[in-house]
Amino acid sequence: MLAFVLVASAAVLAYEAFASDRDFFLPEPLGGVKVVIDPGHGGPDGGASAGDTIESSINLAIAKNLEKELKKKGATVIMTRTKEGDAIAEREPGENFPSIRARKMADLKLREEIAIKEKPDMFLSVHVNAIPDQKWRGAQVFYHAEGHPDSERLAKAVQSSFVETIETDREALAVRQVYLLKKVPTPAVLIETGFISNPEEKALLTDKGYQKKVAEAIADGVSAYMDEDLQ
Repeated sequence: MLAFVLVASAAVLAYEAFASDRDFFLPEPLGGVKVVIDPGHGGPDGGASAGDTIESSINLAIAKNLEKELKKKGATVIMTRTKEGDAIAEREPGENFPSIRARKMADLKLREEIAIKEKPDMFLSVHVNAIPDQKWRGAQVFYHAEGHPDSERLAKAVQSSFVETIETDREALAVRQVYLLKKVPTPAVLIETGFISNPEEKALLTDKGYQKKVAEAIADGVSAYMDEDLQ
């Protein structure tokens, strides 16, 4: 009888310990979800620039913050690059190319191969924008008109999160020119986090606190998109 009481008491204590941990009852928001994050450009392809501000570095900084935010929510995250170099430099460092153009094409194909091999639930390509006119600003999410049918829904979920959390009135938009968005066989979006050609937004995009805020908004959009699947 004493043994039974001891076992029962231990069970109650264990239950109360687990009960104090809400994660014991509530699954992680993105548990079981795999995401490929593609920090745009890198290495010899710096992307857009404004003065000494280079797109590829901002893309990487925001992408690393996004990786952390998604992992907090339980997602498995694959990064196409984690350093300032391009994906080629990180994954196939011995490769040589006759021109920058040839390297850029090989780098693009490598990112496509990563997305195909990993079979993720979604592909997020992180970029910043720049045009000659300084008045334009705002984060905007793009999807390919002929890409995966769920890409539009993913783009709109992330865009809605941007509208709610950072200063933008833009809408998710379909495009036809972005190679990866069409070729990746999974919901895929290109996230332009703002314009470095706009002085005010450039200052924000180079600020570590704002980079984290942008990443949180993207992660919340991803969660909203996945929640729609469960409804």
